[in-house]
Amino acid sequence: MSDQTDHAAESEDALPLDPLPLDAWHRAQGARMVPFAGYDMPIQYEGIVAEHHWTRTNAGLFDVSHMGQLLLSGEGLDAAVEAILPIDLSTLKLGQQRYSLLLDETGGVLDDLMVSRLEGALYLVVNGATKWDDIAHLREYLPDEITLQHMEEHALLALQGPKAAEVLARHVPGVAALTFMKFAAFTLAGHPVQIARAGYTGEDGFEISLPAEAAEEIATLLCAEAEVKPIGLGARDSLRLEAGLPLYGHDMTPETSPIEAGAAFGINKRRRTEGGFPGVDRIIREINEGTARKWVGLKIEGRLPAREGAEVFAGGAHVGTVTSGGFSPTLQQPIAMAYVASDHAAPGSALEVEVRGKRLAATVTPTPFVPHRYYRGS
Repeated sequence: MSDQTDHAAESEDALPLDPLPLDAWHRAQGARMVPFAGYDMPIQYEGIVAEHHWTRTNAGLFDVSHMGQLLLSGEGLDAAVEAILPIDLSTLKLGQQRYSLLLDETGGVLDDLMVSRLEGALYLVVNGATKWDDIAHLREYLPDEITLQHMEEHALLALQGPKAAEVLARHVPGVAALTFMKFAAFTLAGHPVQIARAGYTGEDGFEISLPAEAAEEIATLLCAEAEVKPIGLGARDSLRLEAGLPLYGHDMTPETSPIEAGAAFGINKRRRTEGGFPGVDRIIREINEGTARKWVGLKIEGRLPAREGAEVFAGGAHVGTVTSGGFSPTLQQPIAMAYVASDHAAPGSALEVEVRGKRLAATVTPTPFVPHRYYRGS
C-alpha cells in the first residue's frame, strides 16, 4: 500500500492545501514542496537519485503524515470489519499487522491498507488520497456499535534503510527486537509512540505513529544521526517501484480486482471459503478461473523510462498498459509495472513498450526488481 509518488505534482493547484505537521521543518531542510492528496508535500531535498541511494545504503526519514490513521473499537468489532474487508481477524494477534483491501460490491479495489491489532481495537492506515472516501465508506457500512476515530492529531514518520534499526535503537531500547509486520508501544524522546517494523521501500525499517506536536522534535532528533537524512516522495516512489509494490490510484483502482493485481494474498484463506465480504463472487471466480489480464513487471531496454499510460504491444497487437514506471537508480535501467493480457504475462515474455513514438523491447520480469530486505528475525 502506498500513494507517495513522483506523480505528486499532478495538478491540484485549485484545491486548498493543508500543511503537514512538519511543513515548516521540511522547508527549513530545503525541501521542494508540491501539492499532493490535499497537502503540500516534500518531493525532494537534495535530489531524488541521491536520496534513493542514501536510503538503500543508510537510513532515510519519510514524512507520511498525510496518510489516514484510524482507530476502530466497539462490541462485535471483528465481525463488523470482516463484513467489509476480506481479512481473517481470528489469526491477527495482538501486536501484529496485516495487509488488506477495501473492496466495492463488484470486487473493485477502493483502497489497500494496513490493519493492526491493539488491545480492544484495530488500527488502520489508509492512503492519503483516499482517506476521506475510506472514512465515509467505513462509517456507512460499519454498525452503530463500532466507533471510528480519525487520529488527526497524530503524525506518521517512516525510518527506512539498512541502518534504520541501529539508529532507532539508540533512542528506543527494545525496538530492534521487532520483526517484520510486528508493532508495539514505546517512548521516544519522552513521547508515547507506536512503532511498527514495516514500510513501503522494500528495505528494513519502521513506521512511527506519534503525537503531531512531537513530530518536529523527533524528526530533528533522528536526522541528527549521521546515518539519517530526510527523503522526499520522489525517492519513495522509485524505491517502491524497485520493490514491486503497487501504488493505489495507479496500479490498483476500482476498475481492477485484487486477483488481476496480484494481491490475492490479501484475501485470507478462511475468507475464500466462507465469503461474506463485498465482491466475493467475482473474487472466488477469478481465483478459480484466472483473469483476462495480469499485473506484471517489465524490464525495458535502453535508457528511456516508460511512464504510466504507455502502451504495451506483442508484435502488432496491443496487449496492455503501463501503470507505474521509471528509471531504476539501483539497476541502472528502465523498469515498469503494467497490466498485460494473461497469455503474454509469463516471465520471460518478449514485449514492446511505446515511448515517445518508439517501440522499446521489454521483458516480463518477476517482482520485486530489487530483493526485499525485511527483517524477519535472525
